[in-house]
Amino acid sequence: MLIHSATQLLTLAGGPQRGSQLGSLGILEGGAVLIRDGRIAEVGPTAELRAAYRAEPALDASGRVVMPGFIDPHTHLVWAGDRAAEFELRRQGKTYLEILAGGGGILSTVRATRAASPEELLAQTRARAAAMLRFGTTTAEAKTGYGLETTAELAQLEALLRLDEEGPLEVVPTFLGAHAIAPEYAGNPQGYTGLICAEMLPAVRAWWQQHASGRPLPFVDVFCETGAFSLEQSRAILTTARALGFPLKIHADEFDNLGGAGLAAELGAVSADHLVKTSPDEIRALARSETAAVALPCTPFGLAEAHYTPAQAFLAEGGLLAIATDLNPGTAWCESMQFAIALACRYLRLTPAQAIAAATINAAAALGLQARLGSLEPGKQADLLILSVPDYRHLGYRFGGNLVERVIKRGEVVV
Repeated sequence: MLIHSATQLLTLAGGPQRGSQLGSLGILEGGAVLIRDGRIAEVGPTAELRAAYRAEPALDASGRVVMPGFIDPHTHLVWAGDRAAEFELRRQGKTYLEILAGGGGILSTVRATRAASPEELLAQTRARAAAMLRFGTTTAEAKTGYGLETTAELAQLEALLRLDEEGPLEVVPTFLGAHAIAPEYAGNPQGYTGLICAEMLPAVRAWWQQHASGRPLPFVDVFCETGAFSLEQSRAILTTARALGFPLKIHADEFDNLGGAGLAAELGAVSADHLVKTSPDEIRALARSETAAVALPCTPFGLAEAHYTPAQAFLAEGGLLAIATDLNPGTAWCESMQFAIALACRYLRLTPAQAIAAATINAAAALGLQARLGSLEPGKQADLLILSVPDYRHLGYRFGGNLVERVIKRGEVVV
């Protein structure tokens, strides 16, 4: 297929973009892209490619932007139930940590997810995945973490594998058994940390080798935060995971600066996420590492918080910044990377071009997939969007609607 006559073809060519380089869209006005066997074969001016490939099936993108599909590098896609009642409690003055301490928050979703049948869990998750695709997300990371015991966590991993096999959304799984202290270990976080290290991580590795042989191991993540896992407990979990061969991620500094961002840089995690309260020293440490800083602007928005990831400080230090939705039932039920871009422009003070780069090529880097995804370059997977607008700056400028007209995954039109 030859997609031609785009007003703006955003190639995002050249790899992940650090610091002041963020926002290099590689715009080709009147551009065209040739797709063969699910991959990008050639990119160039419309006149040249139409002359060279006259017999190719064509898709006319006149008056529209063509760009890479969004990559959402931080979601909690798989869960059952909802927490609408807790939203009302927060509006009445209860804090997130107060609700968690009272057995709500994550633990409320744990109860619903444990109680759901495999088919119920998959059906609820499938609906959210379809919504993400309609809003232009072609690849999404997705975490477990609403089981908090081995069998329920493996059931979430199985749902994610089934969802990925169904497609067309490409799902990158993460094991987040360390999302909260399991209710069976209330008051004993060290005991639960020991269970994760001694039982859950080896069980996940063995299960994965049996059920997903040939696929890379999932990421292992930990919620390093007050009320969840301390810095020492997070280190124990992540070092155990690394010794077993798992790649690493971390939730850090959402509410308090415990040192999780520095730990991510030290251990070579692919990303550190949230980073609202990260110290200047740890911002520098992350910026000097290969660890991506993933901002989740939907979360403070969802909590009506005043503080967001200090994106400008990360960029000033030359850091690698990505953005994600943090899709989850408690603080950010949002399937739209377009809305995350709009928030990033307003609260992280990114330009639309910077936010788009953070949602595509840099988001791919936050999953270690920048060699295959995130830009329109020959050899890469043909995951593209055709927008309904003629100028990329409508992304960020507009919000609340859907500017994606067509979604193309592996060379096939899926929306």
